[in-house]
Amino acid sequence: MREVDLTTFAAAHADGATVIDVREPVEYLGGHVPGARCVPLGHLAASLPQVPHEGTVYVICAGGNRSQVGAEVLERAGITARSVAGGTSAWIRSGRPVTEGSRP
Repeated sequence: MREVDLTTFAAAHADGATVIDVREPVEYLGGHVPGARCVPLGHLAASLPQVPHEGTVYVICAGGNRSQVGAEVLERAGITARSVAGGTSAWIRSGRPVTEGSRP
């Protein structure tokens, strides 16, 4: 599993990359990367059939710790995954757009 910096992630996101937010729903509802799908870390293994197996999946959390674990779960399943360094907190601090209140 590799970690990507925010600039690399932002470019991939702009190109339509798959983003999985492994935070809990209440965290996700408070603000998330537009288009990110909420799959709490504890449910990720059970959700593998719904995760695209082509291309790279970017995994994000609040600060980067849970996303590293989530990316490892995906990698073990044969999915190319990258953890986003700094997570949603870094995304927000950088002034990038955030979606709030949409259902996970």
